[in-house]
Amino acid sequence: MIAAGAYPASAIGLFDDEWLVHEDAALLVLDKPAGLLAVPGRGADKADCLSARAQRRWPDALVVHRLDQATSGLMLLARGAAMQRALSQAFAERRVHKRYEAIVHGQVPDAEAADGWGLIELPLRLDWPRRPLSIVDAEHGKPSCTRWRVLRRDAAGDTTRLALEPITGRSHQLRVHLQAIGHPIVGDTLYGPPDGAARLMLHAGALQFAHPLDGHALALQRSAPF
Repeated sequence: MIAAGAYPASAIGLFDDEWLVHEDAALLVLDKPAGLLAVPGRGADKADCLSARAQRRWPDALVVHRLDQATSGLMLLARGAAMQRALSQAFAERRVHKRYEAIVHGQVPDAEAADGWGLIELPLRLDWPRRPLSIVDAEHGKPSCTRWRVLRRDAAGDTTRLALEPITGRSHQLRVHLQAIGHPIVGDTLYGPPDGAARLMLHAGALQFAHPLDGHALALQRSAPF
């Protein structure tokens, strides 16, 4: 983890109070805006990111998971190394429930299951010659599962709003899975067609998990800004 102090203060923007969703002695939940890096990239020009901005206010803040730069929504940070280990283990054991919202191209039919949820099971791997892209690979890919449900369809028939729940956490999983079934996310410059959208229409809107200190259930939400 690169601390905010590793870069000149002028390279790191200010923290916006509207991003704070939850704060306590063990953890933070922040609403990352689209276009802001989650963690520092390589080079001083990529120093500005949500984690660095948070560390200027909470020096003990450590990243537990990440969101793509183009994706907005809830991101969990731990307060200190012990909490980072506990929360990282919860992610690894799939004890953290995540829900996203996306607008995709085309009219997606309702899932056939009685509860309205469909399942995409397509193995994924990194596309090494075109990193950081990922691809579906039935032979060498890692098992990858995404649940989806139709929320509503655009009256013009051009787009569908979906709820998404990643069961696994592969790189670009939601974006590649939706592209693979013929419904890429609107505004996806990596996997979708040019569509003139101002941003990637993908938002991490909900997190549910047991608090690492006392086990009480936390259910946090932030509505999609699109």
